[in-house]
Amino acid sequence: MTRRPSPLAQIRSNSGRITGDANRRAFFETPLASRYSKGEEFDTSILIDGKDKRMQNHKSAVQRNQAPAKKSGEFLIGDDLPVRRLGFGAMRITGDGIWSEPADRAEAVRVLRRAVELGINFIDTADSYGPGVSEEIIAEALHPYPAGLVIATKGGFMRPGPSRWVENGKPEHLRSACDGSLRRLRLERIDLYQLHRIDPKVPAQDQLGTLKDLQVEGKIKHIGLSEVSVQQIQHARTIVPIVSVQNRYSVTDRRSEDVLEYCEKEKMGFIPWFSLAAGRVSGSESPIGRIAARWKATPSQVALAWLLARSPVMLPIPGTSKVKHLEENVAAAELKFDASKMQELDRMARARAN
Repeated sequence: MTRRPSPLAQIRSNSGRITGDANRRAFFETPLASRYSKGEEFDTSILIDGKDKRMQNHKSAVQRNQAPAKKSGEFLIGDDLPVRRLGFGAMRITGDGIWSEPADRAEAVRVLRRAVELGINFIDTADSYGPGVSEEIIAEALHPYPAGLVIATKGGFMRPGPSRWVENGKPEHLRSACDGSLRRLRLERIDLYQLHRIDPKVPAQDQLGTLKDLQVEGKIKHIGLSEVSVQQIQHARTIVPIVSVQNRYSVTDRRSEDVLEYCEKEKMGFIPWFSLAAGRVSGSESPIGRIAARWKATPSQVALAWLLARSPVMLPIPGTSKVKHLEENVAAAELKFDASKMQELDRMARARAN
């Protein structure tokens, strides 16, 4: 007798994209834990077998000299840029206050090179990180870039000093910011250029229109947004195609849930920033920390694995300035949960969010 494919198999492909005619909304509205029942496999490589196995820690991937980020699954940005779903955020390779040089530039270079070795092919940065420092270090560490590496950057902020951020969406600033990023990254075209913020002082049409012009000129391939509402995304899409959104989101900060659901519906990448809340989400004394201790994993790994499991369009970009921490984060792609553990974590996350 021929087995009918499961509902999950009908709407998922091996590439991580959403396919088929099945009811996608019914899938995404299903409680998280139920997606892991009956041995269903999710493309995050968090394999559910119903057994109470211990989760692998970060040493396993390093010891086997593999590229564990590959196990996070794949997503197509703009239908033509395949990236592994666990990426790297390059904000933390700068100095205090995201300002000036890092305390250890050589270690920052090692972090970036190790990230690629571990299978990461999606790196997110911004001209305002440093400012300029993050982009310069990326080029120093990785140029000439390996085939398939996608570097996303952002523009739309001015930096008058450490920990100070001032929106600037004026067309002349955005054009200058893009040119500066191209120069520092040593690129002829930026694969994904994101408007860091929609400046309320400048008409959105002018800001997005400038990015559209840069796209037509061949300086950027795809356009993304950051810290926006569903209404802002919808309006932006009347001006220019949008392929991704980068909003603050974590296991305990789910205020952008509606934006995530919109991205799922529209097959747009959702890039959660501050996904570990600079350690507060993943601290040993946090609720996740206590759960992680029981599961023989680190809190950061559990928090990142939850993000990967939450949505197939989720592209976490945890950042760090230390190779050891990077290796620990990337190993989250290898974690194995059973249904009861996923249910416990999701219940805790929703309780914290409410």
